[in-house]
Amino acid sequence: MARVELKNIKKSYGLVKAVKGADVTFEEGSFTTLLGPSGCGKTTILRMISGLETPTSGDILIGGNRVNDTPIHKRNLGLVFQNYALFPHRTIGENIAFGLKYRNVSKADAAQKVKQALDIVRLPGVEDRYPSQLSGGQQQRIAMARAIVIEPDVLLLDEPLSALDANLREDMRVELKSIQHRIGVTSIFVTHDQSEALAMSDKIIVMSAGRVEQIGAPEEVYNNPASEFVANFLGASNLVDVDVAARENGAVVLDVPHFGKTPVPAERATNLGDARHGKLVMRAEKLHLSDGPAPEGAVCAQGVVEAVDYQGQLARYFLRIGDTQFQAMNMIDGHPFAVGAEVSVVLNPADCSVLASEQK
Repeated sequence: MARVELKNIKKSYGLVKAVKGADVTFEEGSFTTLLGPSGCGKTTILRMISGLETPTSGDILIGGNRVNDTPIHKRNLGLVFQNYALFPHRTIGENIAFGLKYRNVSKADAAQKVKQALDIVRLPGVEDRYPSQLSGGQQQRIAMARAIVIEPDVLLLDEPLSALDANLREDMRVELKSIQHRIGVTSIFVTHDQSEALAMSDKIIVMSAGRVEQIGAPEEVYNNPASEFVANFLGASNLVDVDVAARENGAVVLDVPHFGKTPVPAERATNLGDARHGKLVMRAEKLHLSDGPAPEGAVCAQGVVEAVDYQGQLARYFLRIGDTQFQAMNMIDGHPFAVGAEVSVVLNPADCSVLASEQK
C-alpha cells in the first residue's frame, strides 16, 4: 500500500487547461473515485499518476517519493482499463504473468502467483484458456488479476466497467470492491457513473472543467453538496432560489416559493455562510407525494403531475408547482399517480441543503 499525493497539479495541452491545480490525497488502502463528466480532467489525473502523462506543473508523490520524472515501469502500479487490453493470442496464464517477466520472477514462482491471482478474482483453473473463451465479466476479472499479480503499491482503474451491460456492471462493482478489500491496495477509480461512485467508494472527488468541486465520503457529497454542479450531477435535484428570513434556534429559516417559511437545520446550511440569498437543494427522492391532505404542520406545496417515468418499484414524476417544474421520485404500491393528478408535495427540511447563490 502507498499514499498518493497531488500537490497543485496542473496539466495543459496548448491553450487547453485540462487540470487546473489539484491538491488531493489518496490515503493508504483506500478506494477513492474520481467522478465527473467527460472532459472534466479525471482521466488526465489518472494518467499523470500512472506516468502516461507528465504534469505541466506541481508534484506527484507515491509513498512519499516524488515520481514526476519516474518512468511508468518503475512506479509499481497496477492498471485496469475499460477495454481490458488482454493479448488475444496469449493464454490467460500468459496474460496475467506478463508483468512478472520484467521483475526477475522465476517461472515456478510466476505460476504460483498467477494461481493466487486467479483465486483472488474467483476464476481458478482458467490458465490455459484464451480471452475469446471468456465472457466480458470474466475478461475484466482477468485484467484485474494481471494488475494485482505484481503486488502493486497503487491500483489504477480507468472506467473498467463501462463496457459491460447494466446487470453485469452492478455485479462487477461489488466484486471489484470485494477484491480491493481483500488485498488492501490503495485504489483510484475513474468513472462518470454516479451510482458506481456512491456504491464503491470510501471517498469521492467530484470534478468539473479541470477543477476539484468537492471531496468527501459518498454520504457527505450526496447529502451536502458544496456547489450547484455537485447537486445537479449527483442524483436528481431541485434547486430553488430562496431568501433567508431568520437564523434562530439552530436553524436557518428560509422563504421558499410555494412552500413558505422553511426551517433548515444549521448544519445543513454550512455552505450558505452569511449570505442572505441562496439555493435550496431538494433531492427528488426526498419529496413525498400524496393525494390526500398533508400532515398538520408539514412544509407542503400543491402540485400537478405533468409527466411520469415509470421504473417498476418507483416512479419519477415531473410536477408543476406554481410556475416551476419539480422532480420527485417515490416508491409506488400499485399504480403511479396519473398525469394531471393534483398532489400534495411534502418537504422535510432536514433532508435539504443550502448553497449561497453566488457559488458557481
